[in-house]
Amino acid sequence: MKRFFPILLALGGLLQVAGSADPSAQSDSTSSVSKKKAPAKRKAAAKKAPAKKAPAKAAPAKKATAQKAAPKKKAPAKRVTRHYKPAPPVDPTEGDNVDGDDLTVRRAAVAALGTMNGAVVAVDPSNGRVLSIVNQKLALKSGFVPCSTIKLVTALAGLSDGAIERGTFVHLSRYTSYNLTQAIAHSNNPFFQRLGNQLGYDRVTHYARMLGLGEKAGLDIPGEEPGAWPEKAPGAGGVGMMTAYGENILMTPLELAALLSSIANGGKLYYLQYPRTTEEAGDFTPKLKRTLELAPDGISDVKIGMRAAVDSGTARRAGYDPNEPILGKTGTCTDFRMSSHMGWFGSFNEVDHNQLVIVVMLLGTRTVSGPVASGVAGAIYRNLSEQHYFVADARGSSEPQRILSTSPCCSR
Repeated sequence: MKRFFPILLALGGLLQVAGSADPSAQSDSTSSVSKKKAPAKRKAAAKKAPAKKAPAKAAPAKKATAQKAAPKKKAPAKRVTRHYKPAPPVDPTEGDNVDGDDLTVRRAAVAALGTMNGAVVAVDPSNGRVLSIVNQKLALKSGFVPCSTIKLVTALAGLSDGAIERGTFVHLSRYTSYNLTQAIAHSNNPFFQRLGNQLGYDRVTHYARMLGLGEKAGLDIPGEEPGAWPEKAPGAGGVGMMTAYGENILMTPLELAALLSSIANGGKLYYLQYPRTTEEAGDFTPKLKRTLELAPDGISDVKIGMRAAVDSGTARRAGYDPNEPILGKTGTCTDFRMSSHMGWFGSFNEVDHNQLVIVVMLLGTRTVSGPVASGVAGAIYRNLSEQHYFVADARGSSEPQRILSTSPCCSR
């Protein structure tokens, strides 16, 4: 036994060493596991972190910003009304010779024209006598763009050449059609462009020459210059630019007055004569230039359109009076040769006695127009009507006397 005792002691020591080694191993493995578990916890925390981040709460703020940045609805555009300055006042009577004038007509014309830069021509359509010209220097010049008054020539040419009838509707656009009466009343440009192109330059020229355009309207009127008719159609737009707008045409107030006189009297184109003394006025003798060769109903058809222009169209300012109706045609455009806006109104009334042709031509800024000119003519007719001028024997003989302008700025 004694010999085995040391062996037992050695085995016991070995067992103690082994026992002490086990806890350290367990401790190492435990620490290693804990070290390995730590990253896993951090990863889990990292995965959960986005749910706690502030940007998720800031999202509504982004929406609010987006809402603020959204464009606001535009308010409806306001209609801009342009106001043009009128031309400076003038004395349109300056330099006029009134000897031989019908002074009743002249006073009415001077009062209606006022201080506007323009001219008025009054004619007796039954014989071609010029009763008065206000602003003679302007009225006798070599011509102006006729604007839409040229449509009277186009209408007579189309009716006489058989290109159109008064009741024929012309389809101009998807929803627009006009007949001749409506086209004259409302001065429709596409209608007369199409009609002019259909007629062609030669036919339009034939009727324009017949109606007195491009030649002197008067007979031995001192200082009168003729208008001008173009030798060919405009390169841009063709004949239609002539027949709707009067492009390249020059017309005088006297030429328009003679043309309107021939419509008013049923087809006789008289030489216009302007008596310069009471003796010449007393010895006046009409002189016929030619009888118009037009369609039998051409003049009456055009008259219907001219009456509609005053009753409900572009010449409404002339004034509607069923007892003394006015027939007319307006014209508005720019005469680039003179850098001036223009307003025309050619007219006559239908009365039993002392029928008149009145032509008003205005120059100036965009404040002048055909409708404005029709208002001037209407004032003349009304003034004379109030004086019972259009009744039998209303024209009395009176000694010529100098007319003074009633406007404060233009007395002389």
